[in-house]
Amino acid sequence: MAHRPNYILLASYNANPNNEPWREQSGDPNLELDNVEAQFQLSIKVPLGLDLFNNKMDIFAAYTVRSFWQVYNGDYSAPFRETNYEPEAWLQFRPDWTFWGIKNVANLIGFAHQSNGRNEPISRSWNRIFANFIFEKGNLAFSIKPWYRFSEDEEDDNNPDITDYMGHFHILAAYKWRGHTFSLMSRNNLESGFSKGAVEGTWSFPLGNYKYLKGYVQGFTGYGQSLIDYNSNESSIGIGFAITDWL
Repeated sequence: MAHRPNYILLASYNANPNNEPWREQSGDPNLELDNVEAQFQLSIKVPLGLDLFNNKMDIFAAYTVRSFWQVYNGDYSAPFRETNYEPEAWLQFRPDWTFWGIKNVANLIGFAHQSNGRNEPISRSWNRIFANFIFEKGNLAFSIKPWYRFSEDEEDDNNPDITDYMGHFHILAAYKWRGHTFSLMSRNNLESGFSKGAVEGTWSFPLGNYKYLKGYVQGFTGYGQSLIDYNSNESSIGIGFAITDWL
């Protein structure tokens, strides 16, 4: 089953790409990333156990891959600039509580590992335990997802300050209207005093009567669009296609 949105951005314009890690790795101080690249995400989940404890709990595992592809960069053989891999597993409870017309449809607790699969000096990774509280009201769904990062040995930790930029929770909201889906994510803005946060907005829209593919627009500003850029402030806007969305 789909987990997070599955999409491809055929063109994503980054106003200020983060060149420093690649200059450090290559030893080329003049290396320049293209402002325009492709981006895609594949995200699936599988049930490991359903309707447990009187139909109140499920167990899921998921795997998400998000890649940033310098496909138009002829100078450096169109490399995959960054790929983030995130396996995770969680317990999902279905309390079915309603208050003020808002329905608490699911509460999750689980474990996630995320890394970019690189060697030093551009290796990045972190492990987290997380919760996720999901609510619905009409065509609106929103979630609050806090997490705690597991500490690592100092000599093994290649991003010890990652929570300064990624924070300890995010808020995600999605709204569906006449086949269009809009989403907005905010991360680490309140914690950092709006100095090291991130905001991502998306819009998926119908392509005529074809129901298996949608147009997709994604905008991002702030820190941590990818692991290699967790401490780099970037802004991007991209357009492409989505197979699945949040709603």
